[in-house]
This record gives sequence, C-alpha cells and structure tokens, in this order.
Amino acid sequence: MKKHYFFGIVVLLLLYVSCKKGDFLDKSKNLEVIDEAQVFSDSTKIFEFLNSIYADTRFSFIKRDYNGQTNKEQTVDDEESRYYGNTQQVSAFVNATLSPSANYNAQIWNMWVVPYRNIRRVNLFLSHINDMPLDEQLRARLEGEARFLRAWYYSYLLNAFGAVPVLGDVVFDAEADLNVPRTPYEECVNYVVKELEGAEKLVPAPEQYDPKDFGRVTKGACLGLKSRVLLFAASPLFNGGLMNIKSQYRVQDQLDERIKAATYHNYDQNRWQKAADAARAVIHSGYYTLEIDNTTKPGYGFYDLFIKKITTELVFFIPQTSNFEYENFWNPLTRSGGSYGHPTHNLVNCFPMKNGKAISEPGSGYNPQNPYANRDPRLGYSVMYNGSKWSRNTATLEEVWTYNGPGKTNDGLDLAFTSSTGVTSTGYYCRKMCKEETSNVNKTRVERSAPLLRYAEILLNYAEASNEAGHIAEAYEMIKKIRERAGIDAGPDNMYGLKSGMTKEEMREIVRNERRIELAFEDSRFYDVRRWMIAVDSLNKNNMAMKITNTGTATNRVFTYEEISIVSEARKRIFRPEMYLMPIKKDEILNSPNLTQAPGW
Repeated sequence: MKKHYFFGIVVLLLLYVSCKKGDFLDKSKNLEVIDEAQVFSDSTKIFEFLNSIYADTRFSFIKRDYNGQTNKEQTVDDEESRYYGNTQQVSAFVNATLSPSANYNAQIWNMWVVPYRNIRRVNLFLSHINDMPLDEQLRARLEGEARFLRAWYYSYLLNAFGAVPVLGDVVFDAEADLNVPRTPYEECVNYVVKELEGAEKLVPAPEQYDPKDFGRVTKGACLGLKSRVLLFAASPLFNGGLMNIKSQYRVQDQLDERIKAATYHNYDQNRWQKAADAARAVIHSGYYTLEIDNTTKPGYGFYDLFIKKITTELVFFIPQTSNFEYENFWNPLTRSGGSYGHPTHNLVNCFPMKNGKAISEPGSGYNPQNPYANRDPRLGYSVMYNGSKWSRNTATLEEVWTYNGPGKTNDGLDLAFTSSTGVTSTGYYCRKMCKEETSNVNKTRVERSAPLLRYAEILLNYAEASNEAGHIAEAYEMIKKIRERAGIDAGPDNMYGLKSGMTKEEMREIVRNERRIELAFEDSRFYDVRRWMIAVDSLNKNNMAMKITNTGTATNRVFTYEEISIVSEARKRIFRPEMYLMPIKKDEILNSPNLTQAPGW
C-alpha cells in the first residue's frame, strides 16, 4: 500500500480544530477518533465536522506559521523576519534553499497537505449529504457551504502549484493505489468556477443569515472567490507567461511538458475580460461596501475595519474570539510583543503623499528629512515609524522611538541586522490589523475577524482586470474609491492624485502599487509577485531600512534620515525562476509517477 500525503487518507475521522475561533466555530470541539456513522447521523457532529473544515481556511493567513515565528509574508520585499537561519523554514524561500526533497520544512508542505486534507473531508461530507438527519433546506445550504470550501482549498493549490489533480467527488480509501496526474490547468479553473456557481445557488445572501451563523459562506463569498480565481488565471504566470522564460531555468528537463502540465501554455486576452466580469458581478450585487470613516480621522475606516468583528467589507472571513493575536506577533518587545516581523523601507516608500502623488513625483511635497509628514493615512495605520504612539503596559499611548543616538530606546534600529534580538531590523514595526491601545501586558482584547477576502480586494481585482482588458476608465474609478476611503485628498480635479490620460502600462503600475499597500500583510504579496512574474526583479536584492540618527540631545531631538540597504548574509534575498511555482514534494512524485513535477525543479 502506498502512502499519499496529499489525500490525507484515513479510515476513521480525525477532526482537527484550531484554537481562537469565534461565533459558530466556537461550537467545534476536539473530538476523539469517531467513525462515519456516528458523525453523519448526529446533527451536532455534522456541524462540528463542517466547522473543522472552515477552521483550516485561514491556514495561509496564520502569522506564526513557520517555526511558530514566521510566515510567507516575510519572504518577500514587504517585511523582514526577526529570525533567519538554517533551522528557520522561512529561509527556504529567502535564501532559495527550497527543495522537493527537503525534510526540515514540514510546514511549508502544508501548502499542499492542508488543502488536500480538507478536500477529502469535503468529499466525505458530501458523500453523506443525502443521509443526514436535516431538513431539505438546511441540507442544501450545507452542501453549498461544503462546495465553496472545497473550491477555496483548490484555489490555494492553483495559486501555489498551478494545475493539480482534481479529485471530483471521489473519496479514496486507505487501500487505493493512487497514481494521479495533474488535471489540465483550464479544467482545474473551470471546475472551481463551476463549483462556486453551484454553491452560490444553494447558500443565502449575506443579509439572510441568522446572526448566530455569522461568518458562514454566502452568495457574495462565492462571487468573490470566483473573482480571485479568474484574476489569477488571467495573470502572466498562468496565462502563458512561463513559456517566455524557459531559457532562464537551471533545470531544462522536460520543460515544455512541465509548463503545459502546470499552466495555460498560450496567452489569451479574453481571460482578463472574464476576470473583470467576475469582479463586476460582486460590485453589482450590492452586498458590500468599503468601511469608510474620514470623520474621526482621515482614513480611520481602514484602521477600524480590522479591529471589528462585523464590517460591511468582509466577503469571506473567520470570526475570532476576542484576542490580541496580531499585537502579540507584531508589537515591539517594549510593548510586550514578539516583534516577529518588521516592515521594510521598500514598502514604506510605496505609500504616496496625502495628496495622492508618489513621493518621487514633482509637486508631491515629500521631504526626505521629514519623511512621514503628510503621507497617505494608511501608512500610519500599517506601520509604526519613529514617533508613532502605541500602548505600553496600560492603554496610554507612548512614542515608539526607532532612532539611534542620544536617548536611544530599546526600539531603535539594530544596525548589525542580527536575527534574534527582536529589535527592528528595518527601522519600523508593524501595526496593521492591531489595536493601538492593546499590548500583551494590558491584554485589552480585540474583537475581530480574520479578513481572508474583503471588498477592497474585489475593487482592486476589477481595476487590474479592466485595465488589462483595455478599459482604463474603470480602473481609474476603482482606484479613486480605494483612495477616497484611505483618506487621500480628492484634489481640485477629483482625481485623488492620479494623473489623467494614463496608458495601460502606467495604470498597471498604479494598480499594482495600490494593491501592495492596501493588502500589505494580508497574505497577498507572496502570490502577487509570482503571478505578475516580477519576483526575479523584486526579490533578488537586499531589502531597505531607514536609519534615523538623533544629532541633538535626549530631550531636544534633531533627526537625520538615511535609507540604507540591509546587508546581512542570513537576510540575503535570492529568487530563482523555478520558484514562481511551488515544487511538489519528492515523496509524492515517487508514489505517483504520473504526477508531473513543477517546471525547473
């Protein structure tokens, strides 16, 4: 009998339930090993089983994913990790030591294992759907939820690996001798889209759910995920782009065959229009609006949406019990946090001024010796910079000083860029999705939901797809909506700092930059630099830090600012073309020879 990790095959059911869940997920329990008859003949256990599938949907969003300290966001150019080194799984991406035969990076393989484990759970669930002791209406709704969740997990597999084996409704048993090839990429995309369209017919609209079911799959979630799937399918990486870089691969073995097995092997402009149509359907549904509050403070809605459990912007999300999970991960050590991730100066430079102009643009008003003044309000809600205020041991806000020189605090830049001190390696700390009055000491817990898919992403999807399809005017309108919520000034021309008459190429850069800053630290950049095929340029260089020096005294501070490169062997960034798609673990290939390895591996 062969052992197949990706199907997660077991005869009995092990229900895995992650901690810190809220609302309907609180009803899940860690059950002992139980058999199918017990689960699917009991309405309570039916929901517990389905809820365990919901719980895993945030597996890629967990901040302490690798070694309990790092995550994929720290492998790109937006964030530096506190820890790097041979034992750190994040280093497999940063230093390009990732290998299909590697054994130490077990959690990295969760990108394959977790989706397939849950796909099998869904298939098992659906195989019993007609026998469940539930009324017909509820049974139909649960079928829709399960089909969405299966599509969700397939979408993550497609993003990471390209085409993968699509199992349909089959539930393989422990004796199955599996040797399954990749399903052609087009068939994978069509399957996921069809599943989402079927699920949409079975689940309610967002406003039709009972409050106790807050967070369950809705029609809007089905439409939203369809938008994301079709956007990725239209993107350069999957839309024939790999054929253009064949000569760059170190391993040329069966390259054409592998590319054709993993992605579309030809470019089709119509795929962008399909993606635009899917995003437009979400917008026209009327289910969602951006969370806007420019009255309390400019851009306050952008801050507030992440520290509330219920907002008008969440499309698919996991409600959480009150917690300080993100504060514990990101806050400086002086605020009793773990200081596990530090935003880069690369990212900070992407935020425009409050007038909407890029900092390098004439007339922006940017002052390199006062670099945080009059910036896009999202900068202050995403990044702690020198002088930002944050809670210490009480809810009272105190400055976080990241400078070096007289009066230096323990928050200052670590110029040695060591990998374990916890002091910032970039001159910044992260504050996005955190509540400023909360620290690990005062334990002022936050009501929140994990924002796995939100309406701002849909608007950005529409902007990107519309622009690539040749409808630049639609892209303008979407970016203006995002910037209005951000608290950027409309300006006398009501253009929010956007230049009129942009070309497709110019708008492309605007959209990509807007997506980078709007979705920073939300499990987006890792996939975006790959699907746009810009990672070879973006990630083969050192990240940047801001060195601030106090040339005055401890009480009369005078700051000078210097952009510096993070020069550290452990932090050296290497990206090779084969890393655009994740490799399949060697054990899987050995057990299933028909399963084609990713190009270049």
